Amino acid sequence: MSHRILVINPGSTSTKIAVYEGLRPVFESDLRHTPEELSRFGSVWEQEPFRLQLVIDELVSHDIPRRLDVVIGRGSIARPVPSGCYAVTDRMIEESRSAKHVHVTDTACALARDVALQAEPPCPALTADPGSVDELAPEAHITGLPEIRRDALWHALNQKAVARRWAAEHHTSYDAVNLIVCHLGGGISIAAHDHGRAIDTNNALDGEGPFSTERAGSLPAADLVRLCFSGKYTERELMNLIAGNGGLMAYLGTNDMRDIQRRISGGDKKAKLLTDAMIWQTAKWIAAEGAVLRGDVDAIILTGGIAYSQYVVKGITERVSFLAPVAVYPGQDEMLALAQNAEWALEHGVSPDPYKDVIGENADNAEDK
Repeated sequence: MSHRILVINPGSTSTKIAVYEGLRPVFESDLRHTPEELSRFGSVWEQEPFRLQLVIDELVSHDIPRRLDVVIGRGSIARPVPSGCYAVTDRMIEESRSAKHVHVTDTACALARDVALQAEPPCPALTADPGSVDELAPEAHITGLPEIRRDALWHALNQKAVARRWAAEHHTSYDAVNLIVCHLGGGISIAAHDHGRAIDTNNALDGEGPFSTERAGSLPAADLVRLCFSGKYTERELMNLIAGNGGLMAYLGTNDMRDIQRRISGGDKKAKLLTDAMIWQTAKWIAAEGAVLRGDVDAIILTGGIAYSQYVVKGITERVSFLAPVAVYPGQDEMLALAQNAEWALEHGVSPDPYKDVIGENADNAEDK
C-alpha cells in the first residue's frame, strides 16, 4: 500500500510543494514570492503564516484531499544532528526560531506541523537530513581559535541523495564507497563522504569555502576584521554581504549563472575572470577533501543548479579529474529525497529525537544555539 505524502520545501523566493503516492508525484507546485511580498516581513519566521496560507490555498484550489499519511518539510539548521528522518516537535520549532544560524528552510518544520494538524485526520509531521547534519570527524570541528568552532552547514539532503544514487548506479552501496560531493548552488558545499558519513565539509551558509554566485566564502581574516570596524557597515549589512549579496553578485550585480554565462559568451572579460576564480576555488576545496580521504576516492560528484553550466562543470572537471572520475547530476531533487525519507520512516520508524537531549561533543555548540 502506497502512502500519501505532502512535501514542503521553502526557499528564498518560493515555496515548493508536492504530493506523492508512494514515490510517484501526483501534484507539484512552485509558489513564487516577489521581493515586494517578502519585504513586508522583518525575518524569515515572520513569513511562516504567509507561506502557510499560500500552501493551504494552493492545495484547496487544486482539490487536493486533506487525507494525508504524513507531511514532511526541509530540516531546520538550529542544532547539529545525525543524519536521519525526525518527527517535528515543539522544541525543534522553538530552537529553530532562536537559532544562531538562520535560513528560510528553518520554517519548514513549522509549516509541516501546521499543515499536518489541518489534515483529516491530523497526521505526523516529519523533517529529514537538515543542513546541520553533523558527522564530522573531531579534527574537522577545530579552528585556530578556541572561541570559534567549525560548524557543518551544507546541502546534506541533496548530497546524500546523489551519493546514494551514484552508488546504486554502480551496483554498490553508499556505505561501501568514498566520495567527494560538491553542491553548486547559491552556496557551494563540498563534503568528503567516508563510507556513508560526511566526515568533513564547509559552512556553506555564512562564511567558509569557495565563493559562489551570492556568498563570499572564506575571506582573509585580518581584512574582514578591519572591514567590521571601518564604520562602513552595520553587523546586519555585513552578514548580508557575506551570505546573499557576496560572491559574483557583489562583483557583477547578478546571481543568475545563465546571465553570467551569456556575458562570458559575449566577450565580457570581467565575468569570465570572476567565474574562473570561482571554479579555481571550488576545485581547490574539492582537492582538499581528497587529502581528507587520503586520496582514496571512488568518484567526485557535481550537483546543484550550477551543475547545469557546462562552462563551470568543464572548468572544475579539468582541475580535479586527476583525483577520481567526475559524475554530474545537475539540479537537486530534494522533493523526491524528502518523499523517500518519509516513506522509509512510515515503514521503519523515525530516528531518535535529536532535540530531546543534548549529548556528546555537540552539547556546548547546541546550547549556544
